[in-house]
Amino acid sequence: MLLKLIRSILCVLLLITAPNLDAALEDYIFPHYETPSYSNYGTIGLIQMPTARMLPAGSIALSYSDIDPYLRGSFVAYPFSWFEASYQYTDVNNALYSDVAAFSGDQTYKDKSFDAKFLLFQENKFFPAIAVGGRDIAGTGMFSSEYIVASKTLSNFDFTVGMGWGKISSKALKNPLTYISDRFIIREKLSNTRGGEFSVDAFFSGRPSLFGGAEIFLPNLNGLRFKIEYDSTDYDDEGFPDGRSSFKFAFAPVKRADSKINVGFLYPYSENLHLKLSFVKGNTLSLGFSLQGSLGKKNAIRAIKKNDSHKPTPNSELIRKINAREDRYIYLTALKNLQENRLYLQSANIDEELLEVTYSQSHHQSYIRSTGRVLRVLDEVAPDKITKFKVNNINAGLGMHSIEIPREDFKSNMVDNLFPLTERKAQITTYQHDIENFEFQPTTIYPASFWKIAPSVRSQIGGPDGFYFGDLRLGFYSETLFSKNLSLITRASLGLYNNFDELKLSSDSILPHVRTDIVPYLKESRNFALTRMQLNYFFNPRKDIYFKFAGGILEEMFGGIGFEALYRPFYSDFAIGAELWRVQQRDFDQRLKFRKYKTTTGYVNLYYKEPRSKVIIALKGGRFLAEDSGINFDFSRRFSSGLRIGAFFTLTDISKEEFGEGSFDKGFYFHIPIELFFDRYSKGLAGFGLRPITRDGGAYLVHSHHLWGVTEQAQNANLTRDWDDLYD
Repeated sequence: MLLKLIRSILCVLLLITAPNLDAALEDYIFPHYETPSYSNYGTIGLIQMPTARMLPAGSIALSYSDIDPYLRGSFVAYPFSWFEASYQYTDVNNALYSDVAAFSGDQTYKDKSFDAKFLLFQENKFFPAIAVGGRDIAGTGMFSSEYIVASKTLSNFDFTVGMGWGKISSKALKNPLTYISDRFIIREKLSNTRGGEFSVDAFFSGRPSLFGGAEIFLPNLNGLRFKIEYDSTDYDDEGFPDGRSSFKFAFAPVKRADSKINVGFLYPYSENLHLKLSFVKGNTLSLGFSLQGSLGKKNAIRAIKKNDSHKPTPNSELIRKINAREDRYIYLTALKNLQENRLYLQSANIDEELLEVTYSQSHHQSYIRSTGRVLRVLDEVAPDKITKFKVNNINAGLGMHSIEIPREDFKSNMVDNLFPLTERKAQITTYQHDIENFEFQPTTIYPASFWKIAPSVRSQIGGPDGFYFGDLRLGFYSETLFSKNLSLITRASLGLYNNFDELKLSSDSILPHVRTDIVPYLKESRNFALTRMQLNYFFNPRKDIYFKFAGGILEEMFGGIGFEALYRPFYSDFAIGAELWRVQQRDFDQRLKFRKYKTTTGYVNLYYKEPRSKVIIALKGGRFLAEDSGINFDFSRRFSSGLRIGAFFTLTDISKEEFGEGSFDKGFYFHIPIELFFDRYSKGLAGFGLRPITRDGGAYLVHSHHLWGVTEQAQNANLTRDWDDLYD
């Protein structure tokens, strides 16, 4: 019956498209044709099966599907156009979290896993795109699979065929890899795992199966797509198929497949939001949605145009004539008009034909844009005797960089935005600020305070007490400057609403509870929390060398005192630093009291920015908060828009048994520039990070104003990347 229905649907589709099969795709109306869609497993694919399709580098996505017995949410990221990485969170509705009602009630079982896919070959006119990937490559193995897949577009049909191993295979074929090694003959099932481990020996082992299908773009139907596939999944092996006999907390079997043919429709509500409905296994209806955005390029959201241009100096020609009388007039008009552009003059000096200024700013994440805005103001207020400009940048009182440009080159190239010509004439060097070298320093009244109030949310996701616990708060954020180098950072919040009453999971860690006491911290600080009150002192004794001394309440769970040092050569892709802290654990109410646990923690920090891929590799090696020793590995990539995508893991000298569930610390994060969503520029980032589970091993101190971030503009590569912003 189902096969007859499918044949009928295909006939209708062919009749719709047949008169135009030889015509160019431009003759059809296919909204969002180039945006691939997501499978029920959370990554790009057909319905249940993967495809070789990818999104552009810098894309991130959220995908959700409901297919009995699984509710699956996925976070997907594309650090490169050839690499898809995703984190899957699955609610398994045919099993309980535990059989102890007092512990988890009727909370269902949760599974967490990581997936990855790599594009091996790009599609061209004659050959398909080919990718290799894996599901649940570092989890419990409930959905563990590997595959190689090819996808090819012909007219408005996107065809896919592939071979799968593991849970995605019904074991129909002999494994061709057995001709290479006998290791691939038998696929051993995972046992005695704490999750989070890479079972490399099982990859591509056992008997595989073929799968395939097509995604058909229907013309003149607002982008509607029809999907059909041959599903090779072994539903007798995936999840807890037989109920209690498969898993002691399972209470019902999984519905078996009546058919290997799945069909479905996908409707692209917009380029970013897709809605989907499918009929799977011949007996199960599934639905879901995906929300994605390609945020890697500058001005990634085309619908939002910036309304934050340079503010010209009024009556600039007259001002230049007046300023020719006395240098002090130049300094004062520069001070005023820079401030109008949210740029703050710190010092200035005139040496014959050279006007040199030092400024600070916290508005632009593009340091070349802020330099260009400074140069515009100087050109508007400086008399004709000035032929060169030298612009120095400082941050937290530390010298960052210096850019010297001939005035005529800057001015003549502005009209046609010929920034490459200006770049050739520019001299970019490292900088150490010495106030004694400047004739003019504006009067600054200390202490100076900056503050804001904004809503905030604290979340606890996926524990046995419930799927989600949240805390809506009103946050207070302030910075008080006592001098250019000395500041106090304060973060506090008032609770507005929370559902923490049922949150009761206690720590089972055998290590010092440096992170796993998260529940009492959340509950006892629900009314008011002082999360940071950190006093920072910065200085750089020589060029490229930076120090920070800090003390106070350093983070939510620890306070103390310590220092950080960083050597960051201006023209190098390497940097090295060190930090040492003496800290004490804070009381659960997050106010001013402390608990008994004290420790000394410190690390050597190594950084390398790979110039071609723009990947930043950061290694943090030393003694962590739970007094375990090891190395934290962090990999991230920054895109032209300012978006950062990163992942990390930590290996220390504790065993998997001592660490507990998850085996070792790992996770991922996004830092999304706020300015992408508004018509004003901003240095602010909306951060999101996730660990599969919070444990004590590999935990490090999260103090504010880490020197690597403070000194970002003290590296040549971080300036030259944005030269196209000079005249913005």
